[in-house]
Amino acid sequence: MNLSSLDLNLVVALRALLEERNVTRAGQRVGLSQPAMSAALSRLRRHFDDDLLARTGAHYELTALGQVLMERTSTACDLLERLFSSQADFDPATESRTFTLIASDYAVAVFGAALGRLVHAEAPHVRLRFSQTPTTVVEDLGVLLSTTDGLLMPHGVVGDVPRTDLFRDEWVFLVAETNTEVGDHLTRAQLAQLPWVTYQRTYDAPAVRQLGMLGIEPRVEISVDSFAMLPFMVAGTNRIALVQKRLAELMGSLSDVRVMEPPYEAVPLREALWWHPLHRHDSSHIWLRQAALRVAAELGESGTR
Repeated sequence: MNLSSLDLNLVVALRALLEERNVTRAGQRVGLSQPAMSAALSRLRRHFDDDLLARTGAHYELTALGQVLMERTSTACDLLERLFSSQADFDPATESRTFTLIASDYAVAVFGAALGRLVHAEAPHVRLRFSQTPTTVVEDLGVLLSTTDGLLMPHGVVGDVPRTDLFRDEWVFLVAETNTEVGDHLTRAQLAQLPWVTYQRTYDAPAVRQLGMLGIEPRVEISVDSFAMLPFMVAGTNRIALVQKRLAELMGSLSDVRVMEPPYEAVPLREALWWHPLHRHDSSHIWLRQAALRVAAELGESGTR
């Protein structure tokens, strides 16, 4: 067995599942949602080619292999905890490692670039790797966080895991300069009538869910996986797009679009760094979170730097 091919974070999930014998309680114990813990159980079952937990009436009982693994898992967790707690404090000036963060291009442009400058100045041997947010982030949250160092995402999409709140942003609309249907102000009727360009799963955004509460259903014509593509998909058409104000200000001169305020009081965006509970006491992750907070403080409450 090649240890480098294993996700050792699953050891903690395995221990909780075997001791609790209940997916929901096991998830609560390690700070993961029920779907995330179910996904972990599925991965463990595939790895061991065994059910591990077998349903007996309304309850789960350990299989024969599950009973063998329970004691071994407890011992392994204790050994791993002692091993990693014995590490020296993280020294950003000398340590060499890579932090992988899941993030949209919006988060990278508005926040990640500034974080990169800070890391470059304070931790010359530390590398940042930004990985595109997958469309399955909600369903695979536990798995994603267990294999990366964090997720940059606003409130209202994911939850049930630790987070570090960063900064606030607002929503604005993009409209082409050539769009003669829209005057100086957008109306709610136009939001329902005009075609939209959206980012991935628009319905996940609280600002779009808010539209549903107002009785407005976006008529999506194009969907892209990059916020930076939105103004180019709007320019020269009668389409509209909902985008973050900070990003709109950064991209304002890139294409022939107007930035317009919503014709309703849009729910503000609150960006956060979400991370796996296993990173709570890790000195390198503590440094990363503190660095992120310092960058967020420079961004302020609204507008660009």
